[in-house]
Amino acid sequence: MTEQNRIYPIGTPGKPWGEEEKMQWLQAQTKKRDYREQVLTKLEAMAPRFDIQQYGSLEYSVGQYPLFVVRNKNWNSENPTVLVTGGVHGYETSGVQGALQFIDTELENYSEHFNFVVFPCLSPWGYETINRWNPDAVDPNRSFIDDSPAQECALVMEHLEQADIDILVHIDLHETTDSDNSEFRPAKAAREGEVNTNWNIPDGFYLVGDSENLQLDFQQAVLNEVRQVTHIADADEDGKLIDATVDTEGLISFPVNSLGLCISMTNAMYTTTTEVYPDSARATPQECNQAQVAAVVGGLKFLQ
Repeated sequence: MTEQNRIYPIGTPGKPWGEEEKMQWLQAQTKKRDYREQVLTKLEAMAPRFDIQQYGSLEYSVGQYPLFVVRNKNWNSENPTVLVTGGVHGYETSGVQGALQFIDTELENYSEHFNFVVFPCLSPWGYETINRWNPDAVDPNRSFIDDSPAQECALVMEHLEQADIDILVHIDLHETTDSDNSEFRPAKAAREGEVNTNWNIPDGFYLVGDSENLQLDFQQAVLNEVRQVTHIADADEDGKLIDATVDTEGLISFPVNSLGLCISMTNAMYTTTTEVYPDSARATPQECNQAQVAAVVGGLKFLQ
């Protein structure tokens, strides 16, 4: 699954992109699927069952995108609150569709004991164009920081700050795809003026935890639930996943606060980032969606 490194067609090797290169990149992007059709219509169908609110709108030269958050109607201030985020990277399909499926099939089953705040698609332009970045060539999942350069991050952080909710759990739904090596890592290297080096793409599901607050039992509970749906990724010959040392089977970790990752944006005690592998010959798109649902359910079962 390792692909050969290649020179990206935009920019000059060794020179970081300027505005001209970023515009050239943006102009090369095309719409490949429809946010309204695949996301908003599903939310509209679920509206009678949940509290669904627009929390902002992305304002780009390429278009405007309304953003929505879902909560359970039987909100109880005495219950702990679970935050689920999907579509931080819009191209990671099961992150979005898995979040929607969790809302539709499981959220109500646990709302007696938990409050839920679910952002099913933080990056709708990325979803439509199948992109990791936003239109400004910024990676949202490195931008959950003060004065964020990404509208997607700033809007969700502002909403949570205004809501003033104590979050106990945050599960962020992602994928690792073959296109990480064929497109996104080469593009990142070109943008930064660096030499691209690809990593091995893990075949299977794994988690990314916070190395400064790993909560290993919680991570293991999530993996055990997912294991019933799809296979857990094996470490490569160097004992790594995406070039990171494995903490335990199916789990790696990073200092998420310093990296500006999504799971750093609250003070939640339990946090994890899921990584599904949709290009596996051993998994279907529906299994990938179900694995995302299982990840959230596994975390909830651990806390009950």
